Amino acid sequence: MEPANQTDISEFFLMGLIYVPEQQPLFFNLFLSMYLITIIGNLLIILAVSKDSRLHTPMYFFLCNLSFTDICTSTTTVPKLLLNIQIHDQSITYIGCLSQVCFVLTFCVLESCLLTVMAYDRYVAICQPLRYTIIMNPFLCIFLVLLSLLMSTVNALLHTLLLLPLSFCMKQNIPNFFCELGQITKLSCSNTFINILFIYTATLVFSVIPLSGIIFSYIQIMSSILKIPSAGGRHKAFSTCGSHLSVVTLFYGTGLGVYMNASVSNSSISNVITSMMYSVLPQMLNPFIYSLRSKEIKGSLRNLIVGIICFL
Repeated sequence: MEPANQTDISEFFLMGLIYVPEQQPLFFNLFLSMYLITIIGNLLIILAVSKDSRLHTPMYFFLCNLSFTDICTSTTTVPKLLLNIQIHDQSITYIGCLSQVCFVLTFCVLESCLLTVMAYDRYVAICQPLRYTIIMNPFLCIFLVLLSLLMSTVNALLHTLLLLPLSFCMKQNIPNFFCELGQITKLSCSNTFINILFIYTATLVFSVIPLSGIIFSYIQIMSSILKIPSAGGRHKAFSTCGSHLSVVTLFYGTGLGVYMNASVSNSSISNVITSMMYSVLPQMLNPFIYSLRSKEIKGSLRNLIVGIICFL
């Protein structure tokens, strides 16, 4: 392959979807529906928590931030995909591609950090209930969210800056529907040892370590729950953790699926399916998981929707 300096690159091509004319309306309607459900569902969660003073607790404060992150994650990838399908153009500019890489990394890592913070919140609530209000004070809650945002932003910027010196081969086809860091790195004709080393390091820091922390927290939580004498108390404790545990399983489970697929398959169709499972599906399902498993959220959402209908 003939190398091209980054200053000569004008665009990449997102080859994740095969644009068969008969299938175009199906893909467009599918992704549009998923995107709208994601936006509406997460906005309803944010509004329900904001309007109900009973939900002004650390757990639901973190949930609002998680919902906002889910909206941002989907907005980073899906609108560009819908535009490309609509105008029959698979290209994305070089700057647009790097920007997409940066934002996808920022919000995915931020979600991982928030899920870890939420696990810590549940650990304190169940294992140290008498000190909960002292430990999880408003200052600490805001600090944890801002720290998560800072770490995810710095990580994404470093990854993006490491892409700038790379030269790329003339064939700039990305086998996905959005610009993904690993696939961009594979397209380079330069030495990518530093990039790959940083990718593995960041994966360890922002995926493996947070997941280990979540698992450790839930081991402690389960141990404390089993010591509760009453069945009603155990059920209530389990119910406060069920939604978060389901979201964690969905997020990290789909992430593991993407990693395993990237290791064994180069199929564009397979890449699209696994990427959609990771970057679109969890963000769409999270509001349903919390609204169905949490009585407080369910009641607040019911009141909010009734209020909206009456207003209309």
